[in-house]
Order: sequence, then structure tokens, then C-alpha cells
Amino acid sequence: MPRMAGKHAVMEMLKAEGVKYIFGNPGTTETPLMDALESHPDIKYMLTVQEGVAMGMADAYGRASGSPSFVNLHIETGLANGISLLHNAHEGGSPIVLTACNKDVRELAHGRSDLAEMARQFTKWSVEVSHADAIPVAMRRAFHEAKTPPTGPTFISFAANSLDDEGDMDIIPSSRSFNRIRPDADAVELAVDILAGAKNPVMLVGDSVGESGAVDEAVRVAELLGCRVYSTVFSGVNFPTSHPQYLGPIRLGYRGTRDSLASADAMLVAGRIASNYYMFSDPPMRYLSEKTRLIHLHWDASNVGQTEPTDVGIAADPKTSLAEIAEALEASMSGSAREAAKIRATEAAAEKQAAQAKGDARLKERWDGSPMSPERMMAELAKGLPDDAIIANDSVTSGGALHHSVQFDKPGSLYGGRGGALGWGMGGTLGVKLANPDRPVVGVIGDGSAMMTVQGLWTAAASNIPAVYVICNNGIYKVLKVNMNMYKELVLKGETPPSQFLGMDFKLPFDMAGMANANGVYGRRIEDPEELAPALRDAIDSGRPALLDVVIDPAM
Repeated sequence: MPRMAGKHAVMEMLKAEGVKYIFGNPGTTETPLMDALESHPDIKYMLTVQEGVAMGMADAYGRASGSPSFVNLHIETGLANGISLLHNAHEGGSPIVLTACNKDVRELAHGRSDLAEMARQFTKWSVEVSHADAIPVAMRRAFHEAKTPPTGPTFISFAANSLDDEGDMDIIPSSRSFNRIRPDADAVELAVDILAGAKNPVMLVGDSVGESGAVDEAVRVAELLGCRVYSTVFSGVNFPTSHPQYLGPIRLGYRGTRDSLASADAMLVAGRIASNYYMFSDPPMRYLSEKTRLIHLHWDASNVGQTEPTDVGIAADPKTSLAEIAEALEASMSGSAREAAKIRATEAAAEKQAAQAKGDARLKERWDGSPMSPERMMAELAKGLPDDAIIANDSVTSGGALHHSVQFDKPGSLYGGRGGALGWGMGGTLGVKLANPDRPVVGVIGDGSAMMTVQGLWTAAASNIPAVYVICNNGIYKVLKVNMNMYKELVLKGETPPSQFLGMDFKLPFDMAGMANANGVYGRRIEDPEELAPALRDAIDSGRPALLDVVIDPAM
């Protein structure tokens, strides 16, 4: 085995893992790594000037590239800045190896933070390396854990002495894993018995469908059953949004949702049942009717049956499982069951058409508004998007309008932030672009979220990453106003005066175009909706980073 300093072992392990980029912001404790990096020009350091940008870039790059990304932050101070978006990565299962460099282990008397403990609750595996020769095996495990379903972030703290000390290094990358775990045959049989005999089955899809490459299999199951399909999470393409049976995202935990699902006698959930915040859930704290028989499929065994009483829990690969369910349905459904499925599919299509017509009516009603409505903005945006464009969606409250005007049918055409922390989109857009250099990437981002990590503009310019930002600039934290109204309705039962929405208005509007230009990114303010599509095409064609600051109506 070769003998080398720990800092060089880190670089050799990154090369063995095929890492192209280090996303980070260095501090003094990172000096050994930055010194070693000079001898490894094939690994590019993507400098960010705020740690949330590095985390957003790594989150999106890992998901879009299909391989774990690598982040290096500075001791407890830099790590603390990145933890909000580490929470999102953990919530969504993004494959990231996050690292920070700590003080020498002999600095105990002078004060030394436990970085591994700081990161532990937001990672699959968290450890500190205090000896140089432990670096390769720790990195090998970190990459293995990050990419093994259920995927997610891992963390390594490098003690300063481990980076400068020498050791015998076994430079071997993490092993290639084969994770298409088949479902239990008895579970498939029972699930198919329930689904084939149901009068009103419903299907919910989450991100593990798209991440396992199971979109076609999910469509086949849905079409065999003729069922309505909803998404619990849609930060990637988990079902073609133009499909006549797909009825859009659904937010569990509220009485209106429970009422709309109450008639379902069987439900197939592929992915997480719930994600994000449900702080105003309307009791009882149960999402589904007691009459609904639940089949829950997920590759994370700890998530199966986690919150809802479950009739059939299947801990296996979604793609393999849905394929086997489809095969069994095909073989077992009677002629009458197939006819019933056709009727259900027709009814679902009619429901989708009605919802589309309602959205079209809202778009028409708000077409000539000034400032332009979010609906008009997204309709104009759709006109300017190339067919092969990828959307990085962090538009928050304008997301519904985006999905009304833009169809996402192809896997890899959409990535979105996951979890409750704002700020993913500025770095996320850049990460998606780095993973897809030959496709146009457009980040659609709310102004409040953009300001959390606006320093990403500098990285876009300094590294010449030709992504295009389109900012939904409504001058408010609209999501907070929406949630305040929900709080008034669900918790206070509407018995209090209307809210004053304290701390939710940007009384000094954000000049996002001005900030872009100040950071070396082409910025343009858009107030006339007819300017948006041609401006977007020009920005994409320029081959440079650009930002379109679109002023939209803040009305609730």
C-alpha cells in the first residue's frame, strides 16, 4: 500500500470515486486540503461565498448526476451555515458526502466542537476521523452509504492531525452495489388481491418512483387499475403530468384532502406518504379513511407503515416492485374488473379536464393584470422554454401556476427543493447545470428563497455557469401569508380578526436584476409579460449566466 499524508489520501479517494467537483467555502482548518488540491487539477473546486449555495449545488448535482457529490465546509461555523439545506437533503434523500475539517485532536483543553454530533441527526452516517490511515475506509463507507437506497447525506469530520500525518493508504473506491431488491412474493399477491378487487383504488407517488427509474412501471399499474393518481412529493418527475389520470399534488393532513380521498377503498402509495411541514394538521392525525386499505411501497423499510395503519408493507425497489405488481394485475384481473378500470380512467380524465378548465379560466381572468399574475408569468415562461429545457423549481407559492402551464413528462426535466428550508434554488440551479452541461437549465425561484442564498450569483459568474434564473418577484413571503390564513382557519377557527401579516412584506423591494449585474451576471427586470418569452430565449442563447427579475402580483 502506498504511504502518503492524509490530505493526499482524501484527494486520491475522490479520484477513485470519480468526483469532478468539490463544492465548498474554505477556512483555515481546510488549508491542508486546499494545499493538496493544487496537485490534483482534475478535481475542480467550486468556490461559493455562502455555505447554503454549496449545499444547494451539491444536492442538485448529486441527484441530477446520479452519483454522490462532495462538499467541504469550514469547522463548526461553516457547517452550521450549511445545516439548513443539509436538513433538506436528508429529508429528500439526496446523495451527498459532506465534510468539514476540525481542530487537531490534541486541542481538547482549548475547546473543540463535536462536528460529527452536529451533523448526525441530518445524515445517514456521521463520523470523525482522527488518524490518517482511517481516511480511505471512512470515505469508502461514506460514499457507499450516500448512494445506497435509501440514499442520503453522510458526514466526515477530518481532525487536522489526520490530514497532515502519514499512513499506509488503501485507495479503493466504494463498491458497486446492485440494489434492485425484489418484493416479497406473498406481499405482491396480497397487494394485487386488494387492488384488483377495489371499486375505487387511488395511487399516490413520491420521489422514490422517479429516482428508481420506475415512471413507466407506475404508469402501467395506474392504467391497469384506471385509478386516479396524485403526488405526495413532486421534486422530480414521478408520473407524466400530462397523463389523463394524473390529478396533481395533494397535501395530506387536512380535512379537505381526507374528504377527497374518503371514497377510496384501496390506496397504493409508492414513496413517502408525507413530507414537508404539517404544523396545522386538522385532527385526527390520520391521513386516510379507516375504510381505505393501504399498500405502502418504499425502498426504506423504516418508512413503510411509519405513520398510517398499513395493510401491506413492501420494503423493496420501487421499479422492480411496480413491475411485478403490474404483471400480477395483468394476469389476475377479470374482464369485469378491466371494464370497471376503463370507466374509472374515463372519470379521472374528466376530473383532470375540469381542473384544467378551472385553471384556464383563472389564467384568462388574470391575464391582463398589472403587475402580471403568477399564472400569466408561467404561461409566458412556457412559450420561451426550449423542448429540452430542465427546470430547477424553487418557486414555492407560484409552483401551482408553473405546473399548470408546463408539462413534465420526461424524467430528468424537473428538479425541486425538498424539505422546509428556503434557499435551495440559487445553488440548485447551478448544480443541475453542472450535471447537464449540454441542456438549457432554468431556475424558477421565489424572491424570498432567492435572497436566502443570493450569493450564488457570484459563483455563477465567477465559474461561468450558464444557467438562467427567473425570479418570481412578488415582494412578500407569500407562503407565510398562506400559512397564516390556514392557521386562522384551522387552529383559531376563524374567530380572530384578519392577520396584519407582520414580518411578511418586503417594504424595500428586492432589486434582483441589480444584484445580478453587481455580481457579474446579466440581469434584466421584466414588468411587461410579453417581454418574458423572448428575454428567456435570448438569455439561454447567450451561453452566459443570466437572471430575469419578473415582477408579479402579490395578491393572495
